[in-house]
Amino acid sequence: MLWPDRPIDWRAARLTERGLGVGLWNWPDHDLDRLEAVRADYTIMNGYLEGRLADDEGAAMLLASARETAQVGKRLGVRRLNLHGTGLGEGGIPIRQCEVVTGEMWLKARDTLHRICDLAEEEGVVFTLENLNLMDHPGCPFGSTADVLALVSSVDRPGLRINLDLYHTQIGEGDLLRWCERCLPWIGEIQVADNPGRFEPGTGEINYPGVAQALARMGYRGPVGMEAFAQGDSDAAVDAFVAAFTL
Repeated sequence: MLWPDRPIDWRAARLTERGLGVGLWNWPDHDLDRLEAVRADYTIMNGYLEGRLADDEGAAMLLASARETAQVGKRLGVRRLNLHGTGLGEGGIPIRQCEVVTGEMWLKARDTLHRICDLAEEEGVVFTLENLNLMDHPGCPFGSTADVLALVSSVDRPGLRINLDLYHTQIGEGDLLRWCERCLPWIGEIQVADNPGRFEPGTGEINYPGVAQALARMGYRGPVGMEAFAQGDSDAAVDAFVAAFTL
């Protein structure tokens, strides 16, 4: 999302020079040899390429894809492998949209996530489940902050954490600080972007310096990642992110 005209290894090196970690999306899009050569701190990447939580066929696809991705994650030293309620296609639109989530689907999703945790224990990795707003990702099951919290807290195993994306929470629910408090015991990472536009902190309606101070008061000491486009210059966007979360 930053320096889109530059190759991925240049971007990873640029963030590493600044003492920051690097988040990746789908690994087949990249030259793994070049990424490995940078020796960056790869903090998070998509933990699957296909699949779904709530049906047998989708769960089998998800687990096979997650196992393959875990090997890539370990090669690059990725800290967290990210999941969603269902696979996403072009523009983040769910490949198979779902308008009604049944009780049977909830039970199947929880079972699938327990199997993901078994895989995490076998491979020595950690998965996260990310919340997504329904305006940008219509028909995505288990996308709300409440749904992600319900699933992760009910599984309650160390191999599965919440990737709490506050951009999506702002659009879907608002009330960011209280959602941070509720999710706190299970948060593996917090991601941020301002709204509207999904640009860097300071470009929209969210008081991210205030969020940073509140997180510190709560005792949160985990990672914060900027999953945002640069409104203008990418270096300036990174500066704004660092400033917002430097106390």
